[in-house]
Amino acid sequence: MLLELRWTKSSYSEAAGNACVEVATSRDGIAVRDSKHPATMFVTGRASFGALIESLRSDSLGTCR
Repeated sequence: MLLELRWTKSSYSEAAGNACVEVATSRDGIAVRDSKHPATMFVTGRASFGALIESLRSDSLGTCR
């Protein structure tokens, strides 16, 4: 159940702790949320999340404008 997830804060989060991305694993995949808005999250499959992380690491997503 999503309410019982154990959330982990990103190591890239702001030191003050008020601008954090948090992730948790669930039976359905990986859940991601913004710590400022914990009720809003998205859940994606493990393979899709892994592909996203690899794209971010390789900078293949480009930049947002």
